Amino acid sequence: MEKHIKSANEASEKIIEWGEAHDYTTCFERAERLKPCPIGSSGACCKVCHMGPCRLVGKNAEEEARGVCGATLPTVAARNLVRMIAAGTAAHSDHARDMVLTLLAVANGEAKDFKITDERKLNRVAEILGIEFGNGRNVNDVARDVALKLLEDFTRQKGELNYIKRAPQKTQERWRKWGVAPRGIDREVVEAMHRTNIGVDHDPDHLLTHGLRTALADGWGGCMISTDISDILFGTPTPVKAEASYGIFKEDEVNLIVHGHEPSLAEIIVDVVSDPELIEYAKSKGAKGINLGGMCCTANEVLMRHGIPTAGGFTNQELGIMTGLVDAIAVDVQCIMPAIAELSKKFHTKIITTSEKATMPDAIHVQYDEHRAREVAKEIVKIAIDNFPNRKKEGSHITDKFPVIAGFSHEYIEYMQGGRWRASFRPLNDAIIAGRIRGVVGLAGCDNPRVPSTGLHRFLAIELIKNDVLIVSTGCGSAACGTAGYLTPEMALEHAGPGLREVCEAIGIPPILHVGACVDNSRILTIATAMAHEGGLSDEIAGMPAVGIAPEWMSEKAIAIGCYFAASGVPVIFGGESPVGASEEVTRIMTEVWFERFMGALHFEPDPEKILELALNYIDKAREKLKLRKYEPGRFGTERVLMDMAARRELEKSAKPT
Repeated sequence: MEKHIKSANEASEKIIEWGEAHDYTTCFERAERLKPCPIGSSGACCKVCHMGPCRLVGKNAEEEARGVCGATLPTVAARNLVRMIAAGTAAHSDHARDMVLTLLAVANGEAKDFKITDERKLNRVAEILGIEFGNGRNVNDVARDVALKLLEDFTRQKGELNYIKRAPQKTQERWRKWGVAPRGIDREVVEAMHRTNIGVDHDPDHLLTHGLRTALADGWGGCMISTDISDILFGTPTPVKAEASYGIFKEDEVNLIVHGHEPSLAEIIVDVVSDPELIEYAKSKGAKGINLGGMCCTANEVLMRHGIPTAGGFTNQELGIMTGLVDAIAVDVQCIMPAIAELSKKFHTKIITTSEKATMPDAIHVQYDEHRAREVAKEIVKIAIDNFPNRKKEGSHITDKFPVIAGFSHEYIEYMQGGRWRASFRPLNDAIIAGRIRGVVGLAGCDNPRVPSTGLHRFLAIELIKNDVLIVSTGCGSAACGTAGYLTPEMALEHAGPGLREVCEAIGIPPILHVGACVDNSRILTIATAMAHEGGLSDEIAGMPAVGIAPEWMSEKAIAIGCYFAASGVPVIFGGESPVGASEEVTRIMTEVWFERFMGALHFEPDPEKILELALNYIDKAREKLKLRKYEPGRFGTERVLMDMAARRELEKSAKPT
């Protein structure tokens, strides 16, 4: 009988097998046992009022099925998707609000453990917002004005988000034509929840159009704001070398993991773990030092800026505990499984919640407060140190790890193509125009235990770069590539097509660029905008040879991201079955109607081979429409063979005239 693989990551699979042998349950076993509801998973269940839940099923459900109120299947499916968009937008944007308030506290001198780290990025944002900077103006005064201006984006009732003006002019015109330019972030989320309430909006297209407006409030609002403020406060990422997978845990040191999505506390912990006093305290408990690592998107934040190693993405959190080496995990918000607190009781690991928005039974709560951030960070580190002597021998003790190069911000990608004074996206555009690079794919989204976890990311990453497609990755997509050893320049030599390899060698970059956490998908939007402004390709984001792929998505945040890319003009493909697949009409709107209006679309496809085919087809059709040279596999470069001296002499001999 063929062995059922639960994770494509060999180290994860070893831990899963070890856990099963010791009767430990993880998300992988639960996913196997708990089958998805076939009605709810396809969007055919409505539970927005107490007359239901209504199951809209049957032979002719699309035309004939009705809820108790009379709602049709397309209406119900559209409502369900819009609610997912609203929830995802709320998650990213609430994170962004906290970042704005932290920036304001720093500017007002109320959060003394933080400072403005990247004044140049602050000035760049100030310029976009029309705020005066330079000429001797105090940096904190500029930061205060920036924070107050960005706070407007949450509460504005009329008009447009501040960052809408960052998009190409033609993209903005599309949004205004179809009524999707977002006003205020909170306004769009609240209206989405109102429209999807019982007895309000019943037109599927009308509902989905507002869903796109809500998603754009996430992409060009919450996500972009969060990315910019994180760069201003903690530094704009530049390439760093780090390590990934469970081998980052050290047998003889205190292992503390930061997990979640908000970078503020994690930034202070990065600083605190090198405090000589705390290192001495760790030694007094029998440890040789303090080892900090990350998981999920908090990992990406500190990896990008400080080279802190990552233990991986979403599905690795329980497995990390099962190594037996993690002394404490400090969590904040989003993608944190409540199962880790229960599992931790069977080991020695302490789970520490830190956000007033997110607590869980069986965890220690240490309330984070930016006004005393260093004090809170020290308390968390001490909990981990005090727990080191309680470490048991039991655990899988996996040692696999891989090198990672991360830190490719918009600013660095621009810089690496021409230096500080001639920074531009011209070389990238030219490489696409010439066909050395066939196109660009944003490989993002979560990893999911309902498939061989991280396996779809890995398959698509290899196949895309073989086909000369440059990848920009974020979130757990980056973690999947990192824990597979895919985030190094050497990867280009081994797997990339000859045209992409030539470009990577010339610039000195990997073929997969780790650009950050899931909120940092906004970096991809600004990169695409810069490429449009550079010229030679499309004069808007729409029409570029670019595709977004989230092959293992599971979070509502991923739906919001996919929709803001679709509305911005990028075709997006999600793996797995469609959450609105019960409705042919909703599927048609998301694929055909959105493409007609925005040149973006949202597809759901469970077959990874078909995901690859669809992505390459979109890229090639975009090249054809832009009248670019037809992509020809292998046209650039020839296979390079390393020759020994004997082979060289033979070559020289044959080259001499007879």
